[in-house]
Amino acid sequence: MAFRRVLSRVASSVRQTSKPRDVIKAVEDAAPHRLSSTLPQRVPELVDLRDTMEEVVPEQRERLAEIKAKHGDMVLGDVTVNMALGGMRGIKGLLWETSQLDPLQGIKFRGLSIPECQAQLPSALDGGQPLPEALLWLLLTGEVPTEDQAVSLAVELQDRAALPDAVCQVLWSLPPSLHPMSQLSIAVLALQRTSTFAAAYHRGAHKRDLWRYALDDSLDLIAALPEIAARIYNRSCKEGGARPGVRAAREDLDYAGNLAHMMGFDDERMDELMRLYLTIHADHEGGNVSAHATHLVGSALSDPFLALSAGLNGLAGPLHGLANQEVVAWLHGLRAELGERPTKEQLGEHVRRGLARGRVVPGYGHAVLRVTDPRYTCQREFALQHMPDDPMVQLVSDLYEVVPPILRETGKVQNPWPNVDAHSGVLLRHLGLTNANFYTVLFGVSRAMGVLSQLVWDRALGLPLERPKSVTMDWIQQEAADRGFNGDAHPDTHATKAAV
Repeated sequence: MAFRRVLSRVASSVRQTSKPRDVIKAVEDAAPHRLSSTLPQRVPELVDLRDTMEEVVPEQRERLAEIKAKHGDMVLGDVTVNMALGGMRGIKGLLWETSQLDPLQGIKFRGLSIPECQAQLPSALDGGQPLPEALLWLLLTGEVPTEDQAVSLAVELQDRAALPDAVCQVLWSLPPSLHPMSQLSIAVLALQRTSTFAAAYHRGAHKRDLWRYALDDSLDLIAALPEIAARIYNRSCKEGGARPGVRAAREDLDYAGNLAHMMGFDDERMDELMRLYLTIHADHEGGNVSAHATHLVGSALSDPFLALSAGLNGLAGPLHGLANQEVVAWLHGLRAELGERPTKEQLGEHVRRGLARGRVVPGYGHAVLRVTDPRYTCQREFALQHMPDDPMVQLVSDLYEVVPPILRETGKVQNPWPNVDAHSGVLLRHLGLTNANFYTVLFGVSRAMGVLSQLVWDRALGLPLERPKSVTMDWIQQEAADRGFNGDAHPDTHATKAAV
């Protein structure tokens, strides 16, 4: 609650001032000794963040130059034909600073695991879930923020959050039946006219300075997403029919709390769930579809609005961001067949029948992880704390005991453990967010923090246009014939692997 009081005082003081020096004094008066003394030119919070970025960007540029000079010719790994034909899985070909996926520890944000983030990042409640603003600071700077810095970034995002009327009109003009993810992508594109990055590029800004404009656009875009999401929810997904507009944001609420508030929720558990949800879905290395698409489009020096829209379109795919919807549908189908409270024996028989028919178990397995997804674990802990008697929570818990041994029995599954999607939909439904079509919008709001943070670093590090080499089936067959490679052991196996 102390966080909320300080946030409210600082935000209120900023709103009542207009001149930069008056803003600075208001912040100091509202929260003495709690905010950084660094002074901004626009509002105090941006320069606090920008000053940190101005310090770390040159350091990381020097680091990258040293890596290229010393290790530029180091081989990262072999590439086989099967890897090229299998979705490029396992090919090391991207630089992604904001997160790394460890097969045994799960996702690490700037080197911190999810339990470490929960322990170290500032929270709105004592012992509560991390603030998304705190995670955003970590992703951008590589440093764990103080509570003062988290407050300052929260106020900065509030200051940037107002949607242009034109964007509101675009959203209202769309058919309510249009998929929420399509609406989200369109709204992001409608915001593109405000891009400082695009304007700076066309003015001829130096390439080394483009990261500053990417940061400005990214903060604007991240700030606008909660209201966009709330407008989509209130118009297309809320029970009881369309609602024009949204509630006004509250100065005493953080980013996640205001997202829940604008959607019409008045439950502190939902505020906390939004903090948890937005934190754990924010980033997952650079090779997943939404991250890679954002990076790829951004590498053409498209502005953050264009790049994020591309990433969101990828996130909308059934094999990426829609997985939690499929889990909820599978759970309801299971209960329809077996009853409200099936036994573990019944669950086991149901899973085995599905596997025998060639079906997967939604929410289980992962391409990289070889343990239970820590994102599942923290959601399970949230459920056991806030809704232990919910029948769907108990069903998910029973499946956690039943499914992994059965998947191991098949001998075909490298990771039989649940992933993040196995639990998230059940939590949202319990607290009243029942329209599964909207779940991916929340995923998109969260993922924007990770991919846009990396996009800022793409420009800061001067990463080039992405342009991998492609080959045809004719080329593969001719190359194999030329090398005398027929799939058997071959003295030139290593060279053949590296050729594609």
